[in-house]
Amino acid sequence: MTGLLEGKIALVTGAGHGIGRGHALELARHGATVVVNDLGTSVSGEGSGRDADQVVDVIGGRGGKAVADYSDVGDEGQVETMIERAFADFGRLDILVNNAGIVRDRAIWNMTADDFDLVMRVHVRGSWLTSRAVARRWRAAAKESGGTVYGRIINTTSGAGLHGNFGQSNYGPAKAAIVGLTQTLSLELARIGVTVNAISPGGITRLSATIGGEGPTPLEPDERPDGEFDPKDPTLASPVVAWLASPEAGYVSGQVVRAIGETIELMGGWTKGPAITNGGSRWDAAKLGSVFATDVFRTRAPGLRLGS
Repeated sequence: MTGLLEGKIALVTGAGHGIGRGHALELARHGATVVVNDLGTSVSGEGSGRDADQVVDVIGGRGGKAVADYSDVGDEGQVETMIERAFADFGRLDILVNNAGIVRDRAIWNMTADDFDLVMRVHVRGSWLTSRAVARRWRAAAKESGGTVYGRIINTTSGAGLHGNFGQSNYGPAKAAIVGLTQTLSLELARIGVTVNAISPGGITRLSATIGGEGPTPLEPDERPDGEFDPKDPTLASPVVAWLASPEAGYVSGQVVRAIGETIELMGGWTKGPAITNGGSRWDAAKLGSVFATDVFRTRAPGLRLGS
């Protein structure tokens, strides 16, 4: 395997299982030293554990370097300690992959405010806190050197954030917010040499298996037979993450890449659609219906306009 990330220091949050675990293994496979962060909670955010240890053991068994971290990404103090420890232990941190997440799926009429707040706390606040912590240190290093730094932030969005999904009025908005965070940080950190992108992965994980009820426990990335291709494998996006984290991707920032099965797609954001003007006059709400129908939503042929 190439040393695409040889000598780089990476932190992957939520790396104890599934997609995050796949990212950690892939980054280590390409030569990065990986801080494997995982609070060890259930898919809905309860409890804690030492799930990160298993990933560290796998990486070490393959000749790589990794250390475990059990911080809660939604806790400001714990995040600051986690990032400071990485800089103290390794002298720097080059790559941040924000992957930690939970789900509490319910239709909005059954969802509690706590369900909403906790999901937002882990996904949005967690990604923001870790990004702020590294951004402050990268900016200080750039000011001290009078130049730029090597920095990569890769956030995690999903189809629910890009297109919406029934029963996820907490998770969907959280993942949409992460796209906004990605685009904003890409602008703020560009001057110091840092790129910020988002990955939208797919596959069967502990989280996705709960949609519609408990499903079968998915295999972890290292448990699959060598060479076996499974389009539902949650690690299929990990090579994209490794590439975005590499020097080769220094020109890519503010982008959302969707990696599902064997397909990689560059996602487009909000774009301007059909436009209407009123010649400098204020619109009359009572007359907007026919204009929207013909010129905006195009559900009625223009020739059917009344009074035209």
